[in-house]
Amino acid sequence: MQKSLADYSAQFDPVKWSPPLPGPRAGQRFTCEQLVGSADSAIVAQQAISHRDSFSIMLVLCANAQDAARLAEEIPIFAPSLKVRLLPDWEILPYDAFSPHQDLVSERLATLHEMLTGACDIVLMPITTALQKIAPPQFLAAHTFFFKKGDTLNEQALRHQLQEAGYDPVTAVVRPGEYSIRGGLIDLFPMGSALPYRIDLFGDEIDQIRSFDPDSQRSLFPVHEIRLLPGHEFPLDEAARTAFRGRWREVFEGDPSKCSIYKDIGNGIPSAGIESYLPLFFESTATVLDYLPNFQQPAWIGLHGDLESGMKNFWQDTTQRYNFLSHDSSRP
Repeated sequence: MQKSLADYSAQFDPVKWSPPLPGPRAGQRFTCEQLVGSADSAIVAQQAISHRDSFSIMLVLCANAQDAARLAEEIPIFAPSLKVRLLPDWEILPYDAFSPHQDLVSERLATLHEMLTGACDIVLMPITTALQKIAPPQFLAAHTFFFKKGDTLNEQALRHQLQEAGYDPVTAVVRPGEYSIRGGLIDLFPMGSALPYRIDLFGDEIDQIRSFDPDSQRSLFPVHEIRLLPGHEFPLDEAARTAFRGRWREVFEGDPSKCSIYKDIGNGIPSAGIESYLPLFFESTATVLDYLPNFQQPAWIGLHGDLESGMKNFWQDTTQRYNFLSHDSSRP
């Protein structure tokens, strides 16, 4: 009978597999070249296991999204005890007329929250993700909530909270960022969650929480707590929308009332491609480095592949997109 890679990995100890490499020190770096196959994943796993007490989090920047996704799949095979997260790219160019897929946004929000709280060991991301400005950590911390069995929950207050968080009311919940309220039964698919949840209320008290299958809509297993992340990487409350429109008028010339994005935000509607205008929602933005946990141990940063080429290609694509849009009178 053939054995799978997972079968072999059950007997594989990356620490004993070869002499451990030295851990990096402040101001120093070492390089591994000419790696073949999954050797890069094994080395990252070995480093993390051998020196786990020496760093708060390991951040690996990859030259492309494919390598980041591959490492995220392979490292847990070599080191099942480590919690590995992927911070994916939006997979759109700046000022594209469409938004990233909701599943990508969901995964990004979950990873950023776990980075902020120090709940993961290794975070992998394409260099294009690291180049772009994102919401400040204070936004994510202030807009993350938890619901537990036995908590008091006001239905109207929850509905208002979900709307301001950017969640969409639907008849049947099937994807992250959606909710449905039917009397004392609330279906909710939090961003960053693998499954949606069904909250059963007894009066104003949470009587039961169960996960359910979004395809069959059948309940699966009980859970004790739900983490509710914001529905987008930017706020949609009235104060944020007012600030967005004020900064828009400062940045762009012309009549803003003729721009659909400006008008939609005024009505609380996140237009397709609104992520490219994320800085207008905040007084100041952040980078992924601002989400590193504030622990006593330093963060370790690894560089995977030809990052310079990855950055140049991204900048070239962005420049071409800007030149194209600068001749499009329908865009600001």
